[in-house]
Formats: sequence, C-alpha cells, structure tokens
Amino acid sequence: MWQIAMILFVVSFCFFVGVMVREPRSLRSGVSFFWMMLCLAGVMFLVLAGCAAWLASRTVLIWILLILLMIALICVAVFPIALAVMFFVQGLKVIRHEGRKPANMLSVAFSVMLFGYLTVWPAMGGLGRSIFGTRLYILISLLAFYLLSLLATYALSAVLNLIHLRKRRRADYIVVLGAGLIGARVTPLLAARIDKGIELLAFNPKAMLIMSGGQGPGEDLAEGRAMADYAIDKGVDSERIVVEDRSASTEENLLFSRALMEKETPRVILVTTAYHVFRALLLARQQGMKCVGFGAKTKWYFTLNALLREFGGYLSLTWKRHAAVALVLASMAAILGI
Repeated sequence: MWQIAMILFVVSFCFFVGVMVREPRSLRSGVSFFWMMLCLAGVMFLVLAGCAAWLASRTVLIWILLILLMIALICVAVFPIALAVMFFVQGLKVIRHEGRKPANMLSVAFSVMLFGYLTVWPAMGGLGRSIFGTRLYILISLLAFYLLSLLATYALSAVLNLIHLRKRRRADYIVVLGAGLIGARVTPLLAARIDKGIELLAFNPKAMLIMSGGQGPGEDLAEGRAMADYAIDKGVDSERIVVEDRSASTEENLLFSRALMEKETPRVILVTTAYHVFRALLLARQQGMKCVGFGAKTKWYFTLNALLREFGGYLSLTWKRHAAVALVLASMAAILGI
C-alpha cells in the first residue's frame, strides 16, 4: 500500500516542481504544494503502520511518536483560535499606529468573524427548524469554508512566489513599484522597495532600474522621480535608471513600465512590498509580462492587514470564477437542505 502512496507522492512532487518552474503565478502553486505535503504525510503514516511489529518492541520510540502525534493534534485544534487571536492583536496595532480608517480595520473584522464562525455559528444549527433556515445555514457554512480555503491557498501561493534560490537572474529590467510620498519625501515603505531594487541591481549588472509611479494627491512630484532621486543619493548611476511617472495603479505601473522596455521579450524582476508581490505577479501575467517578484520587508502587524486587502483585490480580479463557485454551492445547499 505504501508503494502506491509513494508513487502518488512522486507524481505530486513532479507536478509541483513543474508548476514552480513553468508558471508559479497562480493558485496552482499553493494547491500543488498542499497536495504534495498531503501525499508525503500519507507515505509516512503507511510506512509507520507497516513497521508496527518492529516498533512494538521499542517502547521509548513509541512514546516519542505518540508525544509528537499529540503535539500535532493540539496544534491543529488550537491553530484556528490562535489565528483569530493573532489577527485581532495585530489588527489593534495597525489601528493604533496607522489610524482608524476602514482599510486598517480588516484584521480586527476578520478575527471577529473567524472567531464567530468557529464558536457561535456551529451552535446556531439550522437557524430554526424551517427548510429555508437549514438551506441558508448550509449555504453560509459552505461559502465561509470556501473563502477561508481560498484565503489559505492565496497566502500559501504568495509565500511560495517569494522564495528564490538566487538573486542573479540576468535581468534586463528591475521594476520598482511606487507606494506614495509624503510631499516630496520617500516613505519608509517605499524606501524599503527601492533598497531591495538597488540590492538586486548589484546581482544583475546589465539591468536597468525602472522607477514606476505617477503623482498622487498630496504629492509634490511624481513618485517615479522621487524614487530615482533616492536611488541616485544611494549611489546608483543615473544612466541605469528609467523613470515612469504616469501610473496611478499597479496595473498602470506594469503597463507603462513595459512600454519603456526596449527588448521584445525582456527578463523582468518586479520589486514591491512582500504582501503585494503575488497580486502584482497575477496582474503581470494577465498583461502577458513574464517576470519574477521579489518582496521588500515591512512590519508584521501591517503585513496581515495588507494581506487581507490584497486578497480582496484578488477576488475583484477573479470575481466571475468565484461567482460561479457560489452558484454551485447554492445548488448544493438547496439539495442538502431537503
């Protein structure tokens, strides 16, 4: 039996590697990694089961395995509540440091809804004894499970697209995406992106550095120009910098930057904040731009809140697909609620 599981693991491993090599900029990267790890867990379980007779005579080893199993089960059981608590605590930090804007309350709102879904919602049962109430309960439960699974897959895919074994990519262009100015001053968030671009420029000596960003409300000049000035102050040769100063969104960052590239099929590196990389890669893929993404670091409390915002952006990009899934789930709820 374990031989079959091993074959499935090898197949899933090859599929995962194929996805990451050929085109990792999709949720397939996260899904394929999850199934690979699931197959690996199955192989390990069957191997241990096959060694039961050998393990029976080794009491110490059995106790070690049982303790590890108990720890794993406790972690699985506690993880959802721990996740809700973490989002709530970090969400309060966002509000304290960044203000009470609606966009800054995503972490707190998510943690409250997650806690309610895990504790209050199961106790509600069928929302009464009516068929409509039962169907509504099943539908909301299915939709919540689907969205949570989708969020987990999105987060896993985003992490996988941040992992790079090498920085030397023989890149032709390194595109740094803008992130707002305070007057004419580069913010710490934007400075981290530029610093990451400069770091990658050292590993890609033939690359041009494209600073992408237009002039937004309250800004004294275009972001691209301020970013270029910052890089020059850091010692970057001005002849290696190209300024894109018209864009007002991530889509335009990519579109207008691509128009400045002289090569027909350039090797491109995108640089933005870590939580923003995956959605930028998805947009680049939609535009037909082949590229990889590198992420600049930011504060952890801000990352969680921003991840939820980025996930919302992903849903807006793919809403038709998820609307179709919602219709399927509604049909299932109608059938199961009979």
